[in-house]
Amino acid sequence: MGKISETLFPKTWEQLMREQAFKEAIQSQRLAQNPFMEAVLRAGLKEGLLSDMAGALGQMQDQVVRAAEPGLIGRQIIEVQPTKEALVRFPKAKNGRAYVMAEGGQVLSVPRTYETTDIKTDVEIKHEWDTTKRFLEDATWPAVQDLNGEAGRTIAERETERVLTLYDGIAAADLAGGAVYNGAGALTWAGIVGFWKRIKKENFNATVIVINPEQLADLWEDDKFIHSFYFGELVDVARGVLGQTYLGMKVVYSTKVTDGAVYAVDTSIAAKMLVRRDVLVEPFEDPRADKYGAVATERIGLGVLRSKGVARGTGW
Repeated sequence: MGKISETLFPKTWEQLMREQAFKEAIQSQRLAQNPFMEAVLRAGLKEGLLSDMAGALGQMQDQVVRAAEPGLIGRQIIEVQPTKEALVRFPKAKNGRAYVMAEGGQVLSVPRTYETTDIKTDVEIKHEWDTTKRFLEDATWPAVQDLNGEAGRTIAERETERVLTLYDGIAAADLAGGAVYNGAGALTWAGIVGFWKRIKKENFNATVIVINPEQLADLWEDDKFIHSFYFGELVDVARGVLGQTYLGMKVVYSTKVTDGAVYAVDTSIAAKMLVRRDVLVEPFEDPRADKYGAVATERIGLGVLRSKGVARGTGW
């Protein structure tokens, strides 16, 4: 299996994935007899890219992941944490308090109290792609790549939608500033500063601002916004991630963001995405229905930890 971006799969997670996917799948006699995998191997052999079934499964896994990675904008706007647990409980400490004491006076000890937030990894995202045996008999390598790539793209889109839905579910009174920040025209640098200020007044630091391409087009007409960038390693325009402004926020854009909606987030404290099972590909077959293909899945959990780390706006 080729090297997968460590951003998407940390080494420990890649090792776990290999244990779960490759050990079980490659040792299975059904894998070698699966017409879809046979077609992948045959097409790969013809192109000189593959030599065995293990390589075929690994190559297919890589294709799905590579197609998914550019669209995983959701992972740019929320903190991601791999886990092996079905439920993770996060403690959230309430702020302590200091007192001014008279000389010789007794020191007041106020125990720090905690709240907890439970996040279940109960969201499973799936994409199935199948075709007929006749198609597989004539399949070429580009055709196989297209099937795998579409699976990765759709999973990435669904994941981003879930993150945005999480932020949309925060009650207006619980947002930074205690209300939705309503716009009155095109989004400008002044509007960006307004979102930044709402997070800052909650004693947090906005790390990302999320917009629709329509709002990005508005910002590109604002010299103050253009001059706010230090271009460098953080720039990945093709993916939808711009460089970081001198306010400390990177700008992320996606068509999954509703036109006119804007989100500013302190990703270090606002919410968590738990990854119980990262993008995993498994072949399947249903001879009676003449369906042969594969299923790409992932299992995640989402939860808000500090809602005041999110500012949300509409009408921009």
